[in-house]
Amino acid sequence: MADLNKFTETISAGYDCKGDFIILGAAILNGEAVPGLQVKAPLKTFNRHGLIAGATGTGKTKTLQVIAEQLSSKGVPVLMMDIKGDLSGIAAAGITNPKIEERHQKIGAAWTAQGNPVEFLSLSKENGVRMRATVSEFGPVLFSKILGLNDVQTGVVTIVFKYCDDKQMPLLDLKDFKKVLNYLTNEGKKEIEENYGKISTSTVSTILRGIIELEQQGAEIFFGEKSFEVEDLIRIDENGKGILSILRLTDIQDKPKLFSTFMLSLLAEIYARFPEEGDTGAPKLIIVIDEAHLIFEEASKALLDQIETIIKLIRSKGVGIFFCTQNPTDVPDGVLAQLGMKIQHALRAFTAKDRKQIKLTAENYPLTDFYDTENLLTSLGMGEALVTVLSEKGNPTPLAATLLQAPRSRMDVLTPQEIEAINTKSALVKKYNEVIDRDSAFEILTGKLKSAVPETSINTSSQTVEPPVNNEPGMLEKGVGAVGDFAKSSAGKLIIREVTRGLLGVLGLGGRRR
Repeated sequence: MADLNKFTETISAGYDCKGDFIILGAAILNGEAVPGLQVKAPLKTFNRHGLIAGATGTGKTKTLQVIAEQLSSKGVPVLMMDIKGDLSGIAAAGITNPKIEERHQKIGAAWTAQGNPVEFLSLSKENGVRMRATVSEFGPVLFSKILGLNDVQTGVVTIVFKYCDDKQMPLLDLKDFKKVLNYLTNEGKKEIEENYGKISTSTVSTILRGIIELEQQGAEIFFGEKSFEVEDLIRIDENGKGILSILRLTDIQDKPKLFSTFMLSLLAEIYARFPEEGDTGAPKLIIVIDEAHLIFEEASKALLDQIETIIKLIRSKGVGIFFCTQNPTDVPDGVLAQLGMKIQHALRAFTAKDRKQIKLTAENYPLTDFYDTENLLTSLGMGEALVTVLSEKGNPTPLAATLLQAPRSRMDVLTPQEIEAINTKSALVKKYNEVIDRDSAFEILTGKLKSAVPETSINTSSQTVEPPVNNEPGMLEKGVGAVGDFAKSSAGKLIIREVTRGLLGVLGLGGRRR
């Protein structure tokens, strides 16, 4: 039996906070919660990222609710990926029961029902604010990494971006990019070879196959306008609570390529647009990625390297990223090493492989005199977890088996009518859900090819073109006038503005071009 006094002294000192914090629960020793011995997480180190792991049915979603609703109360916005569709209830107040009252009496934190300010987002046709980005905003390097291209193929993508910049043709959606690729290997082949170099048809075919794969996973809905502004993720409501943005992804589970594309775009955009925050007392934004294996299992090495780099650097922007998954081994070692907070629910040992993973998981936690970590991982109850966080000084806290708080919001989903009522009041739905399809590369090239048909018939006929008579302007003067008129038009101004927003593209962590 572990010494209670020594345990109490160790946990009290390890989880003492001078600044603001949230309460995760009460520490457990010898199978029982020690009343009032609270396990706290300082807000100051939330930007050092975290992990919530555990087998199905062990309470990961409820833990996520507890953390998100407390962060919201502290004025910290949270973006949550809702892949299973069970997070919407956080918008409504919960209902107490005797078990909740007993649990919170042990923790020493009064339980009061509360709802939270929520915004529903969507990458697809789910009901919510539509999140989009243009192809131009990705830039050639990031767009190539999403497609898993090699250096030669990336060079061709760069040529496409450069050609469109030079010709003032915005790349907004995937049909724009495909149209330009087809044009440069057919009607525009001579032009591209003279000014930019030869393009291999086999390379173009590989790129097109990558784009088609993206389209098969629904990416044509994601690419386009109006682009989502990441600043809309860090809003505070009139009561000083952080807005909880819930990205509804129930129809994305079988589309890991689209999910990876979105996440890399989002993280790169946040890194590029958010200012450096330095050492602050609270994070600016927390991002929770549920079912995190969906990002990593289909990602190329280049994509994984990019994600790992962004995670290392983005904390300086005041942004913390939390991965929620069944097993910590779902997260690559390079990313796992960056995670300061770890909340580990129970794991199940059904096979020899499971037992090996449990052994590896136990080795990821601080050494302790109070627990047999490997055995404890398989015996934790519902709503219990092993916890270690970073202290305010940046040191790992002692490992604590923890009786976690119960959510104060509804532990069930909202009805479709309740979700619709929230969306009806949303200012972001009105801002982003109108589909915009202005003239871009597809329309410009299509018009160019159509206008070329009558010119060809005139040039190949035996008729002679008469010179202009009287004071009628010549063809050259007409052409110059047409260009001038186009430049003054609203469409021309939009195209010129698109080009001036960024000719160099996204390089590494450059973010999306606007």
